[in-house]
Amino acid sequence: MIYAVIPLTDTVRRAVKEMWGADGHGEALRLHGGEESAAYQLGDHVVRIGPESRGSEETEWCHAVARHAADRLPEAVAPLTTFDGATVTRVEGRPVSLWPLVQGRWPQESEQALPAARLLARLHNALSTARPGPRPVRSFAEYGLLGAEDGPGGHGGLDDPDLDLWLTEFHRTHASRHPLHGDYYAGNTLVRGDVLAAVLDWDESFVGAPEYELAAAATEWGEDEPHLVRRFVDAYLDEGGTAADLGDEALAQLIRHKLRREAAYFEVSVARGVRHDQEDLDYHHTRLELFHSLRP
Repeated sequence: MIYAVIPLTDTVRRAVKEMWGADGHGEALRLHGGEESAAYQLGDHVVRIGPESRGSEETEWCHAVARHAADRLPEAVAPLTTFDGATVTRVEGRPVSLWPLVQGRWPQESEQALPAARLLARLHNALSTARPGPRPVRSFAEYGLLGAEDGPGGHGGLDDPDLDLWLTEFHRTHASRHPLHGDYYAGNTLVRGDVLAAVLDWDESFVGAPEYELAAAATEWGEDEPHLVRRFVDAYLDEGGTAADLGDEALAQLIRHKLRREAAYFEVSVARGVRHDQEDLDYHHTRLELFHSLRP
């Protein structure tokens, strides 16, 4: 994967000083990761520069979700506010935000799966009281989540009318909704020592059924292994998360929705000119195979 190439320009540095009062000078370290955004360590802060296509209103909405979580959960990392109370400013057409630096490293799923499940349960409880209003722009994961009535939104070649009908019925019978992180996987967390210390990157936050995020997170942290996926779900439920228990069919179908949104995003990224290496292509094909193998 070729990560986003977005420089930390002198104009961005000046904006950091003017809008947040933070030192915009000094050596900047490009932090690893970021398919659409770039993050730079600058002193005790992280400067995050998003894509031109992401609007400020959408970004502020996601930041409000992060701030609500951070007020109630120490692991949730939220952006800092500017002098005028915003959390984002536009520089050279891109959304720029400033975050506290959290020391840590990406965790290994196999080592941190159960702590991650328990942290997700606490995160959902923290977010269950948030009322951010409608998201200005729909999150990519939302399309098709309500089933056939929600429109196709592109399925990456994985059209499945039976899945659409199942999702429609599931969301009719599971009416609980609250804000979700939207992309809860190891790459958006940090571990310090042996403890999960941070939940990062709220760009994909949206309001939805917590069962969806539980299923999506379980397959990520469970590395697609059925018994590990189930262990993740059980650990989450034992911690008292807001999602209802999921039977095998519900778990499989919600995972399949996630997989076809991944396939759709893969197609979008290719259309944008993103170059994928062989490891990315192998992973993509493995996920396509998983979509079909999980069909009830």
